[in-house]
Amino acid sequence: MAIEILHLSSVVKSALVDRDGDRLGRVEDLIARLGFAPHPPVSGVVVHVAHRELFVPVDRVAGIRPGRVQFTGDTVSLQRFERRPGELLLSRDLMARHLINLQGARLIRANEIELALVDGRWEVVGVDPSPRVALRRLLPRSIGQRIPAGKMVDWATIEPFVAHVPTARLRIPYRKLARLHPAQIADLVEAASHDEGEEIIKAVGQDRELEADVFEELDAEHQLEFIRSRSDAEAARLLATMAPDDAADLITELEQERRLPILQLLPPAQQRKVRALLSYNPETAGGLMSPDFLCLSESTPVEEALEAVCRSKAPPEALAVVFAQGADGRVTGSASVVSLVQAPPRATLGSAVKPNPAHVHPDWDIHAVTRKMSDFNLTVAPVMDDQHRMIGVITVDDVLELLLPTGWRRDFGMTSVEE
Repeated sequence: MAIEILHLSSVVKSALVDRDGDRLGRVEDLIARLGFAPHPPVSGVVVHVAHRELFVPVDRVAGIRPGRVQFTGDTVSLQRFERRPGELLLSRDLMARHLINLQGARLIRANEIELALVDGRWEVVGVDPSPRVALRRLLPRSIGQRIPAGKMVDWATIEPFVAHVPTARLRIPYRKLARLHPAQIADLVEAASHDEGEEIIKAVGQDRELEADVFEELDAEHQLEFIRSRSDAEAARLLATMAPDDAADLITELEQERRLPILQLLPPAQQRKVRALLSYNPETAGGLMSPDFLCLSESTPVEEALEAVCRSKAPPEALAVVFAQGADGRVTGSASVVSLVQAPPRATLGSAVKPNPAHVHPDWDIHAVTRKMSDFNLTVAPVMDDQHRMIGVITVDDVLELLLPTGWRRDFGMTSVEE
C-alpha cells in the first residue's frame, strides 16, 4: 500500500482543533528528534494558544492533515514551549535551508519537507528541493497546495546543518562524511555558506588526516578563509598534517605577520621541509614539488623495496614509482610499483629499474615540467639538482590542478546546489 505524503507547509499555520472540531489555536511548527533512525520521528507540535507558544506531545495528537491538527484530551498544558537538547523545529530550523544530500555529495535546499504516517508514527521521510514548491509558503494555502510535488529526496540520505539550532547537541556525523572522497567534501564546503562550511570542517576534524586531505582540496580562497579564523596554534596543527608542498603554498598566501609565527609552531621535520620549499619560486618545479618520495640503494632487494613502499608515509601518488640511487647518491633509475611486483623478489632494485629516468630541475617553469611529463608519459616526475640527486617529485595531479581553470569542478557540474 502506498504511503500518503503530507507536506509540512500544509500543516504549519493551520488550525489546532479539539475533538469537536472547535479551534484552540494555531500550529506554529512540528518537532522532530534526530538520532540513528533513517527517518526521524515527529515528537510534538508547537502551537500558539492565548498569546503563548505551547508544546503538545505527539501522543496527544489524534490526527494531522492539511489545514488541521486535531488535539485529543481535555486541556492543553499552558507551560511555555522550551527546546530540549537534540530537538529540531522542522519549519524554523530546516525549511528553506541547505541540507547535505550524501548521495552524490550535493547541497540541496529544503523547499518542502515531507512527512508520512508509518506504522502509526509520524516520520520525516524526505525533502523536496524543487524551486516551484517554495511557492507553497508564499501563496494562499488553497492555491499553494495545488502546486505539484517535485522529486523527493529520501531523508535517509540527508544530513542537516544544525549549528544554528540553540540546543542542538548533534552535529554532522563524521562517520557519514568519511564515506565521501575528500574532494567531494571540499566541494560541499565551497558551495556552502561560511558557517555551514565551518560545521563540515569541524565534523571532519575528528579525523586529523581527513581534515588535512579536505583542506588540501579546497581552493585557496576557502583555505585562507578558514585559516584566518583560527589561532596560530590551530593553524599550525592543521598545516602539520598537510603535505609539505600544500602547507608551503598556504603559508605564502597568509598575511606576512602570521607566516613566521605559524612556521615556528610546526613540528621540526615538517618545518624543515616547508622552509626548503619556501626557498623556491612557487611557480617553478621546486615550488611545486613534494619532498616526500622513496629513493633506495640500487642494491636493495626488490622484496625489501616493496616492504619500504608499505611502510612509507609519502603520499600514495608519489609511491607509484620507486627510484634507485648509486653509492654516490646519484639517481640511476626508476621503476613503477607494478614492475616491482612482477620482478623476482630477490632481484636487486638496480636490475629492475629503467636507467636514466626522465627528470626536471627545480628552476623549470610549469610549462617545461608539463612538456617533459607529457613527452615521457610520467605520472611521477623526479626533481633533481645539478648533481643528479633527487630533491623531490611532481605528480600528475599537481600539474593538472594548476592547469585546470579555477572552479572547474562546479563548471562541469560535479557539485551543485539543487534549487
